[in-house]
Amino acid sequence: MSAQSRTGRRLIQLYLGLALYGASSALLVDAGLGLEPWNVLHQGLAELTGLTIGVVSIIVGAAVLLLWIPLRQRPGLGTVSNVFVVGIAMDGTLAALPGAHALAVRVPLMLAGILLNGVATGLYIAARFGPGPRDGLMTGLHRRTGRSIRLMRTAVEVAVVATGFALGGTIGVGTVLYAVSIGPLAQLFLRVFAAPTASDGSTVVAAGPSPRAILRP
Repeated sequence: MSAQSRTGRRLIQLYLGLALYGASSALLVDAGLGLEPWNVLHQGLAELTGLTIGVVSIIVGAAVLLLWIPLRQRPGLGTVSNVFVVGIAMDGTLAALPGAHALAVRVPLMLAGILLNGVATGLYIAARFGPGPRDGLMTGLHRRTGRSIRLMRTAVEVAVVATGFALGGTIGVGTVLYAVSIGPLAQLFLRVFAAPTASDGSTVVAAGPSPRAILRP
């Protein structure tokens, strides 16, 4: 496979993965049975400000990206794209979804959202265009403090969940199920969607920690 073909494949993976990530988050919002940690915060801020959850996701992502500067993290195309594509896809999917009310509908929506999130995570991380801003924050804190990625991830996510819940974000069985299943799902789909490493010297690829390190529970 030529370098151009490899890059084209990886770009498709990146943007498909980010779009599906936003769609999966929208399914969890519509199910109303608990959100991923960062979306608990986004939903709480959306309740507070009156903005859509997708717009809040974009604003928070951009703010988190600014924190990369003192951490000396280097963003890639995937990092910057993550900020915008996920939020846009989330709002677009929520606008297209009918409101789910019956538990018999909400539970399958929740399960589909978690599974799709694993697929999406495998797609965009395996494309290797740089981690998302929130993952990069955790790995940057790991490098600067010497603390484990597991500790940094736990500390950051507990803080955002607590803040989001206090602001009105939704915590529930979906939050717990997501926490225990997303690591194994993402690792599975990382292997499925593993993309060839670029060898053309492209400047859009950011050096960073391995996907396994990012997803370590």
